[in-house]
Amino acid sequence: MTSRTKIHSGFLSSLILTSTFIFLISGLALAGNTGAPNVQAAKGELNPASVKIGLFGIGLNTYWGQFAGLRDRLEGYLKTIETRLSSGQGCQVISAGLVDSVDKAREAASLFKAREVRIIFLYVSTYALSSTVLPVVQEVKVPVIVLNLQPAPAIDYRWFNSLGDRGKMTGEWLAFCQACSVPEIANVFSRAGIDFHLVTGTLDDPEAWKEIGEWVEAARVAEILGRTTLGILGHYYSGMLDVYSDPTQLAASLGLHIEFLEMAELKVLRQKVTRKEIEAKIKEMQATFKILPECSPAEIERAARTACALDRLVAEKNLGCVAYYYEGTPGSEEEDIVTSMIAGNSLLTARHVPMAGEGELKNAVAMKIMDAFGAGGSFTEFYAMDFNEGVVLMGHDGPGHVGIAEGQPLLKPLGVFHGKPGRGLSIEMKVKNGPVTLLSVVQTRNGELKLLVAEGESVPGPILEIGNTNSRYKFPLGVKGFIEAWSKEGPAHHCAVGLGHIASKIQKLAAIMGLKFVRV
Repeated sequence: MTSRTKIHSGFLSSLILTSTFIFLISGLALAGNTGAPNVQAAKGELNPASVKIGLFGIGLNTYWGQFAGLRDRLEGYLKTIETRLSSGQGCQVISAGLVDSVDKAREAASLFKAREVRIIFLYVSTYALSSTVLPVVQEVKVPVIVLNLQPAPAIDYRWFNSLGDRGKMTGEWLAFCQACSVPEIANVFSRAGIDFHLVTGTLDDPEAWKEIGEWVEAARVAEILGRTTLGILGHYYSGMLDVYSDPTQLAASLGLHIEFLEMAELKVLRQKVTRKEIEAKIKEMQATFKILPECSPAEIERAARTACALDRLVAEKNLGCVAYYYEGTPGSEEEDIVTSMIAGNSLLTARHVPMAGEGELKNAVAMKIMDAFGAGGSFTEFYAMDFNEGVVLMGHDGPGHVGIAEGQPLLKPLGVFHGKPGRGLSIEMKVKNGPVTLLSVVQTRNGELKLLVAEGESVPGPILEIGNTNSRYKFPLGVKGFIEAWSKEGPAHHCAVGLGHIASKIQKLAAIMGLKFVRV
């Protein structure tokens, strides 16, 4: 390929970049999930193509009569971005085309508002006036990501300077002039009080497209949260002051719908469960868990009956996640229900309906976020410190996300649920070895929410075989440094753990939702 061919990448972008993009698009889905496991996407909640992404380019209309072919060339670049977003991300792209005047900016704003886009990508195709940008972003009021993407890594200076025609040379330069407008746009956004984000690179830059992919994925998760019903079944574990939270705040900050559920309603549903349903559920349990021989048929049937009732409750109320805790009086049917929920709750958690024990609303949301990113999301807390091996043991009793287990989870009978009434079947599992991310949804002293994140590694080794989920984790800060840094951020003692290093995705979600983000 000659230098001249390379410099005229505008007209060839549909040829060169389309073929290149076929290769890169296939990798984009993977890039969007870098470090995350192949946990199924959130079933039945949101078709990724229904996430609406706004896209527009900006240019200066004075240039079109001065430099032949420049507008077509820049529109080709914009179309390339649109195609890659639509094909590689599976989202719905609402394009307003190339905006080069204030009137077109207002038309773009009307389009984006009417189509209810979740975020906007602003492609700087060449130098353009900030007056063609501000009306769009001010009116639509959604997060904006500025795409500062050149058509190629550099201008071929020798070929460029050999053109001899300064008009042609200027036209060529303007096709590479993306960075020129970026400070102007940043200045105006700053003075207007508009948060913005910037992606810099080239049109075929894998790192830039990884970032873009994460923004789209974060928008999808924000959309899922906005359509999620959080069920509250029972009440908080009495005395856990850190767990108590404000449901109104969660609904207002995250777009959740809150549904308060009656234990009596679950009891009625349980009474309606048929023998056929129980038998089918037992087969599901046998396929999912390694059921230890000491699990009695009566306990297995009890757990299966309750699991069927939970399935009915989730379906009837269209629940996306649940925080639960209840005790009941000794010998009551309510106590029989709550002491037989663990197996069913684990199955639901693996089917993208996270079940958070001890009434921990915030952690039900953290688990939902992790699951929506395809990372899983299992209930966890600090168990112990191993200073000899530099390991933090973390886990929890109750349900685990069996989709992220190392090997087949065990179904074990426990003679006592520590700190809780009754006895019954419990889950023992380890989180898969490899990179992990912890997430805590934190309520701050001033009543706001923040997302607290840490990345580490799940490592092999002995665990506490007490019928709980628990694993061994290493963090870059070491045992002391990590626990102190994490605790100083004021989280509740629960958090969610998922597979892969996805802190950068969660950070983008926080930006989209206007939440504070902290990484330790």
